[in-house]
Amino acid sequence: MFEIRIICESADTDRVTTALSDAFATGAVRTYPTRDGERTRLYVTADHRPEPGPWPTAEEAYALAPSIVREIGWTAQTAADKPFGKDLDREYWLRKAALLDRIAMRDEEDRVTGDAAEVATEAARRLIAHDRDGEGDYHGAPYWPEHPATAAAPRGYVRQEYAHWAKKH
Repeated sequence: MFEIRIICESADTDRVTTALSDAFATGAVRTYPTRDGERTRLYVTADHRPEPGPWPTAEEAYALAPSIVREIGWTAQTAADKPFGKDLDREYWLRKAALLDRIAMRDEEDRVTGDAAEVATEAARRLIAHDRDGEGDYHGAPYWPEHPATAAAPRGYVRQEYAHWAKKH
């Protein structure tokens, strides 16, 4: 555990404390004005986040998943039924990313050359962006959308989130 002291502009305190809590396991932030009264001093007790475990395997993540054919039908129908001007919800982006991940894995197993892995990775990045900018309805354990490991392994993030979602649905 360690103590962090930051001096910043008062307008930046929320952004700074959010960044600290994203990077560390933090306690309550104590704020005080600087001696000249023009900036703010922030004091926070922090600790390194525990190292997360490995991503779920595909077998773990997709154990409860419907068939690939059924998921293709669901994603196509959901996209077709979307009212004009309305955004698709998180379930759509999660299931689409998981579907494309499963197709890419099948291609990798069969040593098929193509762009399935690239398409699956892009779909995973779309889910991550949705989760980062959305309402916080992602599982995020052990990896949250902003975690560096998520950026390094976007398809692993999809498996983590799908495994959690599938247990609830």
